[in-house]
Amino acid sequence: MSGAAERRDTLRATAAERGLDAVLVTNLLNVRYLTGFTGSNGALLVRTDGADLFGTDGRYTTQAAAQVPDVEVLVDRATVAALAAEAVRRGAGRIGFESHDVTVDGLAMLEKVLADTAAGGTAPELASVRRAVEAQRAIKDDDEIESLRRACAVADQALAELAAEGALRPGRTELEVGRELDARMLRLGAEAPSFETIVATGANSAIPHHRPDATVLRDGDFLKLDFGATVDGYHSDMTRTVVLGHAADWQRDIYELVAASQAAGRAALAVGADVVAVDQAARDVIVAAGHGGHFTHGLGHGVGLEIHEAPGIGPLGAGTLAAGMAVTVEPGVYLPGHGGVRIEDTLIVTDDAPELLTLTSKELLVL
Repeated sequence: MSGAAERRDTLRATAAERGLDAVLVTNLLNVRYLTGFTGSNGALLVRTDGADLFGTDGRYTTQAAAQVPDVEVLVDRATVAALAAEAVRRGAGRIGFESHDVTVDGLAMLEKVLADTAAGGTAPELASVRRAVEAQRAIKDDDEIESLRRACAVADQALAELAAEGALRPGRTELEVGRELDARMLRLGAEAPSFETIVATGANSAIPHHRPDATVLRDGDFLKLDFGATVDGYHSDMTRTVVLGHAADWQRDIYELVAASQAAGRAALAVGADVVAVDQAARDVIVAAGHGGHFTHGLGHGVGLEIHEAPGIGPLGAGTLAAGMAVTVEPGVYLPGHGGVRIEDTLIVTDDAPELLTLTSKELLVL
């Protein structure tokens, strides 16, 4: 049985537990997770009796045959409506749908299609499954973890090559460094950067999500690099902060503080750990040093087919960690007008110590 088929079976069991005859999956990333389909129009009807149905349009007939060979394919431009109508024809009485993905107008369309197809009979009931597939996606299987390892390895190698070649040097701009880092990841096999690469130098490094601009790198400045590679659709995420030229005492102090916080956060990653407690373990280190007000975001998040997915690790998070979750640990201290440090890794929660996927050294590098 393929990994996608096993994932559909897991959703099928969830549907049965909730008294559903089928689940209509419309979120494209969830469709990809459950089928392997990478096109821009696809939806999936997962039935509790096992007779699943994949929908797409004529542009993707050949692609669907190759990527979804084990599911019956329905070709119709009005993909979601066609699947809903077919669910009625095949006797579904209660259909789950992704309420976080379907718009108000989309829900009205579904209700009309179900009523029209029922032709005067009782239309099937629609019931939200909310983020049932996202809950599955939070725990990665072996194939997903291998894709994440490869994505992290590409990012590690790209940064190592740029540093070795002297590309991170005074006189260059943030934009130049960011574009070169992106290009290097692509040459090393990434499908795309995981997100818009963050390159922030000097005072800009105190802005957590600074967008690179024409600011010139200078001696004595922090240089913060937050980036990742996408491989097989899976995203890596890593941040390293270096100093150009000579590191001042205050820069070493802040760096060592964030490094200690990050180590505490990594150590707190354990099966059953509450995500709020994991955040607190790292945050307490920074608060104790008097910089609590300078750590302005959560400790981390899940990564996978999306760069930000469940679980969220922060003061407002909810739930506990489980084996197989891929998460980031990324504390930071940001001193407005001066500079900031963030250190971030991607890791896999295991029954033992977490597996570190981003292997670039976290020792303070002075270039």
